Amino acid sequence: MNLFARGSDPVGRTDSPIRITVDGEAVPGIAGQTVAGVLLASGRLSWRTTRSGAPRGVFCGIGSCFDCVVTVNGVPDVRACRRRAVDGDEVRTQTRQEDA
Repeated sequence: MNLFARGSDPVGRTDSPIRITVDGEAVPGIAGQTVAGVLLASGRLSWRTTRSGAPRGVFCGIGSCFDCVVTVNGVPDVRACRRRAVDGDEVRTQTRQEDA
């Protein structure tokens, strides 16, 4: 299924929609997007917290830092900016708070 009917998009895109689940909520995306891309496109600017409670999301966007880590399909500490989202992925946000 494409987001645009063939020939109807002005630039010729034929994007394939995907759907991932983030903390139990269905979030739409496009095949080829990273998990971070899907999260940012859905309006989420941060998705984890530090021990002090400070929000974190994408910082470097190239996998050098670990600000964007999430749990994907039960695997913790996945860098969302490096992992391509796949239809059906189960994503959980992470926290490093002392009381969590």
